[in-house]
Amino acid sequence: MRFSQFYAPTLKEAPADAEIISQELLVRGGFIRKIAAGVYTYLPLGRRVLLKIENIVREEMNRIGANEILMPIIQPAELWKQSGRWDDYGPEMMKLRDRHDREFTLGPTHEELVTYLVQNELNSYRQLPITLYQIANKYRDEIRPRFGVLRAREFIMKDGYSFHSSWESLDETYQAHKQAYSRIMERIGLKYAVVEAATGAIGGSESHEFVAFADTGESNILYCECGYAGNDERVPFKGQVVVDEEQEAQIEKVYTPNVRTAKEVADFLGVPVRKIVKTLIYKGRNGFFMALVPGDRELNEEKLKTFLGDQSLTFATPEEVYERFNVPIGFLGPVGVKGITIVADPLVGGMKNFVVGGMEKDYHYVNVNVGRDFKVDAWVDLVVATAGDPCPVCGRPLNARKGIELGHIFKLGTKYSEAMGTKFMDRDGQLKPFIMGCYGWGISRTMGAIVEQLHDEKGIIWPISVAPFTVVITPVSNNEVLMSFSESLYQFLIQKGEEVLFDDRNVSPGIKFNDADLIGIPFRITVGKAYNEGYVEVKWRTGRQDKVPAQPSKILEYLVAAKNEWRL
Repeated sequence: MRFSQFYAPTLKEAPADAEIISQELLVRGGFIRKIAAGVYTYLPLGRRVLLKIENIVREEMNRIGANEILMPIIQPAELWKQSGRWDDYGPEMMKLRDRHDREFTLGPTHEELVTYLVQNELNSYRQLPITLYQIANKYRDEIRPRFGVLRAREFIMKDGYSFHSSWESLDETYQAHKQAYSRIMERIGLKYAVVEAATGAIGGSESHEFVAFADTGESNILYCECGYAGNDERVPFKGQVVVDEEQEAQIEKVYTPNVRTAKEVADFLGVPVRKIVKTLIYKGRNGFFMALVPGDRELNEEKLKTFLGDQSLTFATPEEVYERFNVPIGFLGPVGVKGITIVADPLVGGMKNFVVGGMEKDYHYVNVNVGRDFKVDAWVDLVVATAGDPCPVCGRPLNARKGIELGHIFKLGTKYSEAMGTKFMDRDGQLKPFIMGCYGWGISRTMGAIVEQLHDEKGIIWPISVAPFTVVITPVSNNEVLMSFSESLYQFLIQKGEEVLFDDRNVSPGIKFNDADLIGIPFRITVGKAYNEGYVEVKWRTGRQDKVPAQPSKILEYLVAAKNEWRL
C-alpha cells in the first residue's frame, strides 16, 4: 500500500477525552475515530489489525472443530423471557420496539438465540457434541463507556456455544477451548493469566477468564505462588474470623452530624474503621435486601447475587432507600429494622460493640452486638478478597495484579436448554435437555489490550502477528534515484508476500519516521545516505538498527530472519 493513497490520518496531539494510553495512541495513530461515547469507526489501519486478530481466533476455533455461523444482531424479547434473562441482564441490555410494538434487543450475547436455533435441528445424541461460533458486533449500554475500545457500547466479539449429551463431553470441549484460548494469547504475543471467574449474568457452574496484564485493566487478579489465580469477584475469603474479646456494652444512639462514610464515622467517633459495620441496600426481583460487611472491607456484589440467585440485583438508589426506610442512605443500620432479609459476612459475627447507622438522620448506634440488638438471616462470604488474604488453596498470602479480560469460558449446564425446552433423544430413548458450554473472546478489546501492554513514548509496538504492515519503506527525499530504488524494492517485497507500506508522501523525513513509530510498524527500511554506499538502514520498532546491502533479495533474506528473531 502506498501511504499517499492510504487513509491513515495521524495526529500530533492526544485527544482531549483520552483516559488511557491505548485510547490515545489508537486515535493519534489513525486506527480509530470516536463517533459517540463508546462507539467507534475502525479506519483502514484498525481494520487490518482487527482482521488479523479475527483470523488468529478463527484458526484456533476451527482447529478444535468448531463451526462458524453468523446470527442476527436483533433478537426477539420472547427468547430472553423464556430464559428469564430479559430482566436479569439489567440496564446494559439495549432494548427497542418495532413499528408493531414488538420488543427486541440488540444482542449483548447469543445464548438464547443459538439454543433456539438448534431446537429442531439437533435431535439425537448421535449428532453431539457440536460447537457453533460467530464473530460479530455486540451491544451493551454501558452506564459509563470509557477507555476507548476496552469498554465500548458497540464492540466486536467471538462468541461460541457447545452442545453435549454428557458432562464428560462438556469438560473435554471446555478444556479444548482453554488450550485454544491460551494459544491465541501466545500467538498474539501477550503476557496473560488464566483465572477462575464469576459466572455473572451468563450463568453456569464454572468459568475461567483469560486476562492480559495491564495496569489500566479493570479486572483485579489475585494469584499465589502455588499456581492458584482468580478474579477478585470469584476468590473466596479464607481469612480467620477474629472474635473480639470484650464484654458487650450498652447500646447507645449518638449524634453524628454530616458524617456518612465508614471512614468519616470512624474519625468522628475516634474508633478504628474495622469497628464500623457498613449497611448496604440492594433491590432485586424479590424486593430489598440488607447486606452487612465490616467498614474496612468492600462488598462483593457477585457473591451476593450468587447467594440470592438474582442477577437483576442492583444497589438501591438514595431515592429508593429514602422511600423504603425514610432515612438518608448514610445512616442505615440493622437495629430495629423489620420486613427485610439481612445477610451478613461472617467477619461481622466476630465483632462486638460495633457501630451502625441509627436509622435516623445524623445519628448512629454504638456498642451494637449481633443477636442482642438484631438478628442475621444468613451468614455468607460477602467481602472482596484482596492482596495479603490467604490463598484458598494453600493459605499463603495472595498477590494482586491488574488485567484486561479478553476471553471468558463457561460451563452453562442445562440453564438455557431447560428454560427453553430444547431437548435431544439420548441413547436410552429419553428426551433430555442439552448440556451446554459458552466461550467468548473480545476481538476489538484485544486490540486495545495489545497497545496497553506494548507501547513506548513514541507510539505503539505491534507484535508481528497482528501488525497492520510488517515493513514500511521510507525514502528520505523525492530524489529520483532513491525513489526509483524504493519503488523497485516495494514491488519486489509485495510479490514475495510481504505486507509493505511505501511512504511515498512528499513530507519531511522526520514526519515519516515519527508516523512509522507512532503506527508501530515492526521494521522501517530507510533509503537515504547509506544508499550511496550500497546499503539501506533497517530499524526495528524495538530500537535495533542494522545496515543491509541495498539488494532486494538480501533485504528479504534479512527480513525473514528478523521476523524469526522478533521478541517483545
